Amino acid sequence: MRKPIIGILGSILLMESGPFPGLERTYVNHDYIRAVELAGGIPMLLPVIEESEDIKRQLEGLDALILSGGYDLQPACYQEEPLQEMGFVWPEMDAHQLAAAKMALAGGKPMLGICRGMQIMNVAFGGSLYQDINSQTASRQQHVQKGRRQFASHAVEVTAGSLLAKIVGDGLLQTNSFHHQAVKDVAPGFVVSARAKDGTIEAIEKPGAWVLGLQWHPEMMAQDDATMLGVFKKLVCAVQ
Repeated sequence: MRKPIIGILGSILLMESGPFPGLERTYVNHDYIRAVELAGGIPMLLPVIEESEDIKRQLEGLDALILSGGYDLQPACYQEEPLQEMGFVWPEMDAHQLAAAKMALAGGKPMLGICRGMQIMNVAFGGSLYQDINSQTASRQQHVQKGRRQFASHAVEVTAGSLLAKIVGDGLLQTNSFHHQAVKDVAPGFVVSARAKDGTIEAIEKPGAWVLGLQWHPEMMAQDDATMLGVFKKLVCAVQ
C-alpha cells in the first residue's frame, strides 16, 4: 500500500551565535518527523515561501498537512495591536502558513494544527487569539510547563462526540503544554473540542472535515504514548 505524504509546514530559525550569526535556517523539530514515520506516513518539510502560486504547488503532491509550532502570530493578522507581552514574530512565516491552511482546506486535505499551528488555523478562518494568557485572562494555571517535553503537565476535558474524542476518547486527557497564547474567538464553522480546567481552549475542529487543531504537542509524546501517536495514525488513516 502506498504510504501517504504528510506535509509539515516549516519554521525559520534565526541563528544568534556560532560562525554565522544572523543566518536563517528552515527547520522543524525532529519529533514531527518521527511521529509521522511511526504513524505510517512519509514526512515532507515545506519551507516558507512567498508566491501564492508556488504555495499551491507545494501542496499539490501532499495527502495531508501538519501546521507545526513556532513563534507568536502577529496580532495584525486578527486586527489587533501588539501587547507588551507579545513574543517574537515573523510576518513572512505567518503569511505562508495562513495561505497554506486556506489552500489545504479548499483542496479537501486532512489537516492537523499543533500549538501555533492550531492558532494559525483559527486565525486563517476568521478567529482571534489571546496574545498572552496570563495578562488577558484570570487564569493562574501553568501553560508553559517546567519539565521534559514528553511528560504531561495538565489535563484537558475532551468533548464527547467530537473528532478528537473519536481519536483519544472523551473525558479527561493528560497533555504537555508549551504556550502563552491561546484561541480567544473561535473561527466561524469551527467548534471547541477540548478545554483546560481554567477554560483555555485546547482543541478546535471543523465538523464535516478532518481538520483538527491541538494546543499541546502530541508529536513530543508520540514515541512513549500510544494515545498521542494515535493522533498521527488517524491523520494517516484519513488519507487512506
